[in-house]
Amino acid sequence: MDKAKFTLETINTLSKSISESSIIPYEELPQYDLFLSQVIDYLNDKFEADKYTNNIVQNYIKSEVISKPEDSKKRGYTKLHLAQLVLLSHMRPVLTAEEIKKVFRLAFNEINDRDDDIISWESAYKIFSDMQKESYDDFSGKKFCDEEKLEKTIDALELRESDKERISVFLVVMTLVSQASAIKKLVQKIVRDYET
Repeated sequence: MDKAKFTLETINTLSKSISESSIIPYEELPQYDLFLSQVIDYLNDKFEADKYTNNIVQNYIKSEVISKPEDSKKRGYTKLHLAQLVLLSHMRPVLTAEEIKKVFRLAFNEINDRDDDIISWESAYKIFSDMQKESYDDFSGKKFCDEEKLEKTIDALELRESDKERISVFLVVMTLVSQASAIKKLVQKIVRDYET
């Protein structure tokens, strides 16, 4: 990002870029079954910051956060597993593994039993993708950071002109962090308090 051109519109541009790179349409998930190593490569390609390993995925399976691979198949990881892992990748920054397990249980009951699912993983994935795209599309400076209030705050600080943009970036980031933190706490409380 060019520091000289930072504006709240920059956030909208970044949001659009993130939206385009992080929303994987269900139809674009691999149609064929994969080896665990291929699953890891796929996830690390799509979620570079997550650094997935065989152990991480296997621990999610052992903890019954995601379902087991298909029995006695070398290529036991299906499109369903990828959908679970992509959803999990979006939830990991906000929730613990136990909290994710509770959230999945709301819609899918026993993770390894498809017969007791209330909705399909495909439906859940598509709904989440639509909601995520909507949240990125609806992103605007006024919604997440009131530009007028930001300008008043900066003016009240009586900063040197050369420091205004830098403090503006700081305040926008801190506003987004505070909102993310509040949302995270709210989500955790809902998950913790809802009994299944």
